[in-house]
Amino acid sequence: MAYGMQSMLKEGHKHLSGLDEAVLKNIDACKQLSTITRTSLGPNGMNKMVINHLDKLFVTNDAATIVNELEVQHPAAKILVLASKAQQEEIGDGANLTISFAGELLQGAEELIRMGLHPSEIIIGYTKAINKTVEILDELVEEGSENMDVRDKEQVISRMRAAVASKQFGQEDTLCSLIADVCIQVCPKNPANFNVDNVRVAKLLGGGLHNSAVVPGMVLRTDAVGSIKHIEKAKVAVFAGGVDTSATETKGTVLIHSAEQLENYSKTEEAKVEELIKAVADSGAKVIVSGGAVGEMALHFCERYKLMVLKISSKFELRRFCRTTGSVAMLKLCQPNPDDLGFADSVSVEEIGGARVTIVKNEVDGNSAATVVLRGSTDSILDDLERAVDDGVNTYKAMCRDSRIVPGAAATEIELAKRVKDFSFKETGLDQYAIAKFAESFEMIPRTFAENAGLNAMEIISSLYAEHANGNTKVGIDLEPGVCKDVSTMRVWDLHVTKLFALKYATDAACTVLRVDQIIMSKPAGGPRRDQPAPSMDED
Repeated sequence: MAYGMQSMLKEGHKHLSGLDEAVLKNIDACKQLSTITRTSLGPNGMNKMVINHLDKLFVTNDAATIVNELEVQHPAAKILVLASKAQQEEIGDGANLTISFAGELLQGAEELIRMGLHPSEIIIGYTKAINKTVEILDELVEEGSENMDVRDKEQVISRMRAAVASKQFGQEDTLCSLIADVCIQVCPKNPANFNVDNVRVAKLLGGGLHNSAVVPGMVLRTDAVGSIKHIEKAKVAVFAGGVDTSATETKGTVLIHSAEQLENYSKTEEAKVEELIKAVADSGAKVIVSGGAVGEMALHFCERYKLMVLKISSKFELRRFCRTTGSVAMLKLCQPNPDDLGFADSVSVEEIGGARVTIVKNEVDGNSAATVVLRGSTDSILDDLERAVDDGVNTYKAMCRDSRIVPGAAATEIELAKRVKDFSFKETGLDQYAIAKFAESFEMIPRTFAENAGLNAMEIISSLYAEHANGNTKVGIDLEPGVCKDVSTMRVWDLHVTKLFALKYATDAACTVLRVDQIIMSKPAGGPRRDQPAPSMDED
């Protein structure tokens, strides 16, 4: 007869407890995850090749995409993944900083545990340190940056450059100009209501980044259905259910006795379709958009009444189209009310790099949609450019809410490290060691920047500390020549809100992992499940 834990739980369960089995194994799993993402941090970050369960290949240095596609199984490492997802949804940038910093904090915690500190003391120290960090961050904000005109392209680009450069180093100026243009176009009267979904990205193979452009309106990846390919100043009718003769819900049998009756039967169908299409044409609409199939007979009459026909099969795309043109989607083919009709300045089919696309332009200011047409030589490059645009647009949304900036290029991190270290000397309890480790963890960022750029990390960090000790709080790393420079001359600024949330989420995740002292896994019914967590990342 089993006794103790064995007698209480089902047969086949796993029970890990204590420092060695639970805490240190959890820390190890999180360190493994942060090691993966850390080399992708910063402008010189390396790309990762991830092949997901559907055999789709991702070549990217975007941490959010990497951890999403990795399908992390370990429960402790999942906490870090959730923290990075929260950062991605809240700000849209800084997911890598969240995971890497949390991994560094846990590595520091492991050293302290081996020295004999209890995880509770480390958690108290880390909590004090993050509160102090938030205070110091507010002091490091650049003066005057809280007042910003979100429609001033120069100010927008200066805040966006760092986020875009970390994804596409060397092409940030071209990309930032495109992203700033497109964001300013769709920015509503109250910038706080900026909607990220109003900025669309159309990826077309061929050409290069210099061929990319901003289109006010939407770019549909489909050709027009009929022969009419261009219309100016047109009213638009949207039918969600398709433009076709509708079948009745009940089944019926029609008995036809003579050829004359058969002829009349098909004529009445034709007359009915013509009547419906004529009703749409009479309402003033020149463009019909169908959410489903377009029947041949209906198309024939659309051509006769000089109506342009577009087909949008995705319902999300159809909603965006309605938002761009201001139209209301109707369920079935009928005469639309004047209020239901939308308006487009021009609807035209153009050929870009061998692909035929329909461009729906609306020149009205604010709240309408706009599209960045990206060009590139391969799908992987286009996907990576799209992620850079996503980061830029999310950064714009963040600056609409809070436009304060802090020095970038690791200047802020070294200043935080220096000041938090000074703060640790004033503490008297055992948590001072945890605060000191927290301060040391900030060095991970300049160290990683330097290592990824192939520079000597120790030299860079010591010269940064020397500059900051002399009161030059804005000195960061200029990666190309590999020297320390004032960030205001390099124009590298980070958003205060991105840093704040990334550091907060990282500390919360690290403390959550440290609070775990036992892992109990009961045996799943009917053999192992796919989502069954493995005890450790490095075990099979």
